[in-house]
Amino acid sequence: MASIYASDLQGHFDWVAENDETPRRVQSGFHAQMADFHRQHIPEGQKVLEWGCGPGDLLKALNPSRGVGIDLSPRMVRRAREAHPEETLEFRHGDILRSEVAEGFDHIVLNYLIGYLPDIQQALEKLKASSYPRTRLHITSLNTLWRYPLKWAERLGFVVRQPQSNWLSMQDLINLLEISGWEVIRTGTEQIVPFKIPLVTTVLNRFLVKLPFFRHFGMTLHLVARPRIPPRIDHSPSCTVVVPARNESGNILAALQRIPRMGVGTEVIFVEGNSTDDTWEVIEREVAAYDGPHSVRAIRQPGIGKWDAVFAGFEIATGDVLVIQDADLTAPPEDLPKFYDAVASGTTEFANGSRLVYPMESEAMRFLNLLGNKGFAMALSYVLGQNVKDSLCGTKMFLKKDYHRILERMRVFGDFDPFGDFNLLFGASLLDLKIRDIPVKYRDRTYGDTNISRFSHGWMLIKMVWFGLWKLKWV
Repeated sequence: MASIYASDLQGHFDWVAENDETPRRVQSGFHAQMADFHRQHIPEGQKVLEWGCGPGDLLKALNPSRGVGIDLSPRMVRRAREAHPEETLEFRHGDILRSEVAEGFDHIVLNYLIGYLPDIQQALEKLKASSYPRTRLHITSLNTLWRYPLKWAERLGFVVRQPQSNWLSMQDLINLLEISGWEVIRTGTEQIVPFKIPLVTTVLNRFLVKLPFFRHFGMTLHLVARPRIPPRIDHSPSCTVVVPARNESGNILAALQRIPRMGVGTEVIFVEGNSTDDTWEVIEREVAAYDGPHSVRAIRQPGIGKWDAVFAGFEIATGDVLVIQDADLTAPPEDLPKFYDAVASGTTEFANGSRLVYPMESEAMRFLNLLGNKGFAMALSYVLGQNVKDSLCGTKMFLKKDYHRILERMRVFGDFDPFGDFNLLFGASLLDLKIRDIPVKYRDRTYGDTNISRFSHGWMLIKMVWFGLWKLKWV
């Protein structure tokens, strides 16, 4: 049955390759929208594999360092080769159910292909031969609500005739990915208007389809997933703990004593941040006297703000894994191994601390701060497309190589975040890194006062969320 189905499908797309002019007529519409969408998730210069590549326009638009496009139709492959002769692009004839590409790609794209497959689970399982732990699988499919409108569009000649296809809900797609060995990172919908209509398309596709309720009417379902392949770790990665410290002289010795050893070795870097007390003098004294298991260093930040301090520390870090440990110690250092185990094992790629799970000590977080944190977390989860329970917990851990990728991805947005939390979370989201919350037990301060101002910093947080809406969500 599958071979008959494949034969019919090949015949259809052979006919499309020779006769259909729709892709040229709507180049500024549907196909351009899909190219823009995929460019948001796939940076230039990546290794990209696209199954069902058609005439190769999407693969070309992604500007990969190496792009392989495979299609069931030999005529479509020939058309793609003629249209895109670039050395970085390769087009092949193949059937996703019968062929395997034993080569690791950074991104695998199935753009409106999955609805035509007679055995979706088998296809998804075969894709793992082309993946490694950091591969991202991008799937787009038609929202079943559009089934009958598209039938009418076919009859009126606005859309090329479509072969018989599967009609999959978002939950169907999630279920198929999970039983095939993939973990879903994000889901969503795109396009209420799949054509270019000045102003109308921008309003509906950029804003309306991203809002609650209206998102159910998007024409395109999209999912990003990663393979559930445990990374091969040849050694226990080293770890660098950066401790930004401003007016925290009473916590320096406790931090040194309480930070646990992680991996083959733990490096601790204190970054003093323009303190008005004797924090720098205490850091110098304790670092000089330290004879414990860690490698310990200290610097003074060159600028102002927490992000400047964290950035300065990460710039000189030598560990494979990086983590921020606030010097107030309200998020206990004893919890850091939980973060380390999650990142080193590949269970997560960005470990984000959450203070809003376990009961807090009485003075750990004031009521207005608690309400603000919950509200900002809800807004940020919407922006990121992944659930984050506590956006402002200082403890965040990730691989050093991912940190450099985050910096590169965020460079186009400039210096907008004095805290650093949003720089890191926004960058992780743009890279489709898997973000997971790691609950921590939030404690009372034992020394000093908080450096957070509820109202002035609250206003900054509102601006950060608004920035995220415009730069990440409503694009």
